[in-house]
Amino acid sequence: MAEGRTIAENRKARRDYAIGDTFEAGLVLTGTEVKSLRQGRADIAEAYASEQGGEMILVNSHIPEYSGGNQFNHEPRRQRKLLLHRREMEKLKGATQRQGFTIVPLKLYFNQRGYAKVLLGLGKGKREIDKRQDVKTRDWNRQKSRLLRARG
Repeated sequence: MAEGRTIAENRKARRDYAIGDTFEAGLVLTGTEVKSLRQGRADIAEAYASEQGGEMILVNSHIPEYSGGNQFNHEPRRQRKLLLHRREMEKLKGATQRQGFTIVPLKLYFNQRGYAKVLLGLGKGKREIDKRQDVKTRDWNRQKSRLLRARG
């Protein structure tokens, strides 16, 4: 998966969820949404994906209104349809229904061809203890690398 320019990244997702599989999905956008994204303005921190009526929908993502859009502007928090292959959609739907996973958007970006894409992760919520353990491991690795650098 070759990536282009990153628009928005969900940094809290990897802290709050244990991410398993990742999927690349296209977005159905209006013209003013694309122009707003090209300005680098979007927020996916509180967004998630769900299945509604046989389609995958990105819920609670925020793409602010385009300043030059006047009456043809879009709704900033509207639900956006995700473009996925049927097998990927079935896999995501099954994981959320049977195993209790959540579909979390990790990154919103333009690919090499200029299309807006979203990287979805299949995540299972972490408990507070797991989060503390991750911080402890990261701190230890950082300290270990400092010690090794100091020794030569």
